[in-house]
Amino acid sequence: MGGIGGAADMNAFVATFATMDDPTFLMTAASSNMLEIQLGQMATQQSTDADVKKYGQMMKDHHTKATQELKTVAAPLNVTLPTTLMPVHQALADKVMGKTGKAFDEAYMDAMETAHRMDIAMFEAKTKQASTPSVKALATKTLPMLNSHQKMADDIEKKVD
Repeated sequence: MGGIGGAADMNAFVATFATMDDPTFLMTAASSNMLEIQLGQMATQQSTDADVKKYGQMMKDHHTKATQELKTVAAPLNVTLPTTLMPVHQALADKVMGKTGKAFDEAYMDAMETAHRMDIAMFEAKTKQASTPSVKALATKTLPMLNSHQKMADDIEKKVD
């Protein structure tokens, strides 16, 4: 695994997932989607590696669709989704900003590994203990996509490191 700092912060954040209420889950998932879309856009523009560019485009496409699904679940629950990144996601974005070339590819893929690890832990928790059936269904439906993204991120990260 590559070196994204703040592992202690990430572990503390992941520890909150078991008790996270459904509105907080939806807001956190929306922030994560924003991160993946923003960084995916950067990857399509800044990376010189074909696999990284392709992965970035897939992140934009998949997480844009996931955001629409999130909005559909959040609206009837009167959950207002964030329009800016949460601090945990902003910290990941900050690790990638300003990098170019190989350094960008490495930082981007490290961030994708970290983001998807957090997402998988959060979505797995919600498949087990969501209080709203629509939230549980969303988590269950989204989890295989996140696992697939994680595996691809791991494979590409090994190549660019």
